[in-house]
Amino acid sequence: MSISDFLRADRWLSPEKGPRYVQLRRRLQEGIDTGVLAPNASLPSERELVEITDLSRVTVRKAIQELVQEGVIEQRQGSGSFIRERMPRVEQSLTHLTSFTEDMSSRGMRTTSKWLERGVFAPTQEEIEALSLKDGEQISRIYRLREADGRPLALERAALPLDILPNPIEVTTSLYEVLDSLGLRPVRAVQKISALNLAAREAELLGVPEGAAGLNIERISFLKNGRVAELTRSLYRGDAYDFVAELRL
Repeated sequence: MSISDFLRADRWLSPEKGPRYVQLRRRLQEGIDTGVLAPNASLPSERELVEITDLSRVTVRKAIQELVQEGVIEQRQGSGSFIRERMPRVEQSLTHLTSFTEDMSSRGMRTTSKWLERGVFAPTQEEIEALSLKDGEQISRIYRLREADGRPLALERAALPLDILPNPIEVTTSLYEVLDSLGLRPVRAVQKISALNLAAREAELLGVPEGAAGLNIERISFLKNGRVAELTRSLYRGDAYDFVAELRL
């Protein structure tokens, strides 16, 4: 079936199924899900969609904009609208304390990092409180874009006391690998997960539209003796991650 035939309003539009822009959005999503609209394929222009569907330009534009905000459609300046290639979803357990590198390696994926910040800094008030620092103490801080098989998946910012990570430059791939070599790898952690809409800078780094869904994870990790070893904030692409926890009575 051609895209034009698939989008003809007499095939799917009904007064009983809600606002017209919502119905068009659903029809476009259905076309993407079934392969009628293939990944990286161009979408008909607004004018063409108006002619095909016999809907108003305002209705067409609103439906497309919602799919853009959801990261389903990408608008390229001067080129039009295109169907985004779907990111394979990664399922991550919440019952084991592992590093990003270990998670991706276990799936046969190659990890890379783009460094955004790495060095010794004065701590923020939040870092002082979370890491139980004394006045005048500094921290090692690393901030990087984490990629798997070349695809951006997460932004990760970690802060650690200097006596736990004296030289942050030593971290080239896995932070936990370096801590393990020092005999200071965390053994447990408390995590808080919340949903958010990604700001412009973070969305650009992760390769998604501004306002796209993301997952914010704040983690405080502990050594065997109970000391706080790490404060980490991570932003994950909402279209790429599923977090799974096993619950027992």
